[in-house]
Amino acid sequence: MRVMLVGDVCGRPGREVFSRLTSALRREKAVDVVIVNGENSAGGKGFTRKSLDALYHGGADIVTSGNHVWDKKDVLEFIDDEPFLIRPANYPEGAPGKGYCIYPYRAKNIAVINMSGRVFMPDMDCPFQKIEGILREIRDEADVVFLDFHAEATSEKAAMGWYLDGRVNAVVGTHTHVQTADERLLPGGTAYITDLGMTGPWDSVLGVRVDRVLEKFTTCRPVRFEVAEGPRVYCAVIVEIDDATNRTRSIERVMKTVD
Repeated sequence: MRVMLVGDVCGRPGREVFSRLTSALRREKAVDVVIVNGENSAGGKGFTRKSLDALYHGGADIVTSGNHVWDKKDVLEFIDDEPFLIRPANYPEGAPGKGYCIYPYRAKNIAVINMSGRVFMPDMDCPFQKIEGILREIRDEADVVFLDFHAEATSEKAAMGWYLDGRVNAVVGTHTHVQTADERLLPGGTAYITDLGMTGPWDSVLGVRVDRVLEKFTTCRPVRFEVAEGPRVYCAVIVEIDDATNRTRSIERVMKTVD
């Protein structure tokens, strides 16, 4: 089984390049399941019904999120009803939505967990403690387990990778929108990358118009950010799982740019 995990889809340009390339990558790379972080899919922040549907129609099977999940208030109208849309599991009890899902694929149950970091991020429950409870909950149900760890600090992401090494199939970082070149199998067999990167405008600052970001930095005054246009980038990794043992075989980094 080959699972592709796609980095943060940013705005309409991100949705368009995701839809444009995902089906081709499925064929080219023999991808079976697609997991995508969509928390920036609506205008660069949050979800709308339209942006979520565009991800599903573009090829997403499971959609994860992060600290921007609540930025578009209409997400509250559908998040509880979407079986394969998840938000960070370490929000306090009572938050709408769910922190993980079980996706059935052929004879396998794929658990996808979403978690937020706490370093330079909004206050949340401890992700290390929270994931212990989730792993106990899904122990008898999940055949393979993936974690989207939405975090700012590379140290916190690396720590989570080592913490879960040998206990989950993959730990992938999201949030910083810059793909890292450290994909590897950790000694216990967990696939790891510090950040998947971004799927969206390539000539930008993390998906935002360059002029707006430069104005912010040079004037120190409030500036309205807007999603950039122009060439697009598509960032992902492909994790291969042994069907007989459910062990991770490999991780391959993907980065494509298009006009």
